[in-house]
Amino acid sequence: MADEGLAEDYPTEIEEYLTGFESSVSSVLSVIQTLMSVSKGEHLKLDPLDQAKLDLMSAYTLNSLFWMYLMTQGVNPKEHGIKQELERIRTYMNRLKEITDKKKAARLDKGAASRFVRNALWDAEDSKGKGSTGGPHKAKQRKLN
Repeated sequence: MADEGLAEDYPTEIEEYLTGFESSVSSVLSVIQTLMSVSKGEHLKLDPLDQAKLDLMSAYTLNSLFWMYLMTQGVNPKEHGIKQELERIRTYMNRLKEITDKKKAARLDKGAASRFVRNALWDAEDSKGKGSTGGPHKAKQRKLN
């Protein structure tokens, strides 16, 4: 009977949206409870990059929830200080992404690069001194002046 009274409080067209909203809120609640259950000691065991990721994700999530709260209260969050705070967190997230991308970027193997250059600049005079005839390698000869 209580459900019948609730059905009269709002239009039936939005019932699907409200059900989805309720499930979203409950999943957000479970994620926040998981985050809050992590102790500071466990947080400090993470490497600094993972600590920064966790802190930024937490700050962005909480500020986004506050943005939604302001919307439900009829306040325009674009005119509130929360917009600047979210932008600030986004810039830090971008900086962190750049740092992680730099770590994943390919590194130059100086030894291999010097071997490539040395072999590309092969000279027939060097090989003659080593007993080579230099016959098949004449096409590779290059002189630098």
